Amino acid sequence: MSLGDKISNKAEELGGRAKETAGQATGDEQLRAEGQADQAKAGLKDAVENVKDAAKDLFKK
Repeated sequence: MSLGDKISNKAEELGGRAKETAGQATGDEQLRAEGQADQAKAGLKDAVENVKDAAKDLFKK
């Protein structure tokens, strides 16, 4: 995974955490849910990139 992808995914995760926290603080369930979804999406992107990296390493041998 490139450094740019890692930074982008981490930024998305942190943005999701901020949304979730803001939603909890204000009682806005939709904002909280959006934050959780953003975090899940960032985690999924990380997982896909890790699988790609593992596949590249496997085929380099």
